Amino acid sequence: MLDIVGKRFWYFLISGVFILIAVVSLAVFGLKPSIEFSSGSIISLAFETPVEYDQFQQKMNDLGYSNAIVQRTGSGQFLVRTEVLTDAQKTQLETDLTAAFGTLSESSFNSVSPMIASETARNAGIAVAVAMVGMLLYVTYAFRKMPSPFRWGTCFVIALFHDILVTVGLFSLFGKMFGWEMNLMFITGILAIVGVSLDNTIVVFDRMRENQRMGVSPNFEAVVNRSQIETLGRSMNTSITILITCLALLLFVGGSIQNFVVVLMIGLIAGTFDSVFVAPGLLVVWDKNEWGRFIGRKKATPVKA
Repeated sequence: MLDIVGKRFWYFLISGVFILIAVVSLAVFGLKPSIEFSSGSIISLAFETPVEYDQFQQKMNDLGYSNAIVQRTGSGQFLVRTEVLTDAQKTQLETDLTAAFGTLSESSFNSVSPMIASETARNAGIAVAVAMVGMLLYVTYAFRKMPSPFRWGTCFVIALFHDILVTVGLFSLFGKMFGWEMNLMFITGILAIVGVSLDNTIVVFDRMRENQRMGVSPNFEAVVNRSQIETLGRSMNTSITILITCLALLLFVGGSIQNFVVVLMIGLIAGTFDSVFVAPGLLVVWDKNEWGRFIGRKKATPVKA
């Protein structure tokens, strides 16, 4: 029989490598907040005659908006993000751009004050924290008839935190490489990961509970290994079908939901891995009191009388 749980510390090592990459990326690059999470104005402009990106960017620099983020959305169409603009400043900017490139039209304009941005970021953090506490309580309650139900809830939340940390960290790395911003679609993706990870891990934990009740083995490690093998195919099939859907959305819908799809794909891969290989392994580590092996200390062998 395939010995999955016997290699648990190798799986922990793989998770540890990705967690390290995520933490370093967050510490070095951080997350680039979109306008929803930082103050500023965003304006969508369209010129009647085509305007080259370099020309537009240079003109913005000349007008004193060298820190503005400019995205080209079409021929002669640009999405511009600046510091908060007053009505007078916006009018003056459009007048100057009209003088330089001809008639333009404004399709959208939004401003977010520093107070609203701070409140949005805080509420998003609270939403994720509340979701994790809720998961801990729910899983602990759901497995209340098992020995040490709090362990099940705690291992579940650790796995969930792993998924979120790896996803946010890798998004930070990709954001640095491709200029991606943390927006509300990003938060939506994170909350979706919470749900998907819950589903995958509950399936594995539930099979462990069922096998233990059936008494398939007096050895908890053997019960866990059998449960991992029995649920591996189901977890892989579910995740692959969702990944195919995500790829289709990314290819055919594109930019508007890019952050949601990318976050969901990263989180789905991380969640599938830890729900099958990491979370059950943590329960075995806790059951056998092997925490010392994380720092290279072997468990003491009982001395025979």
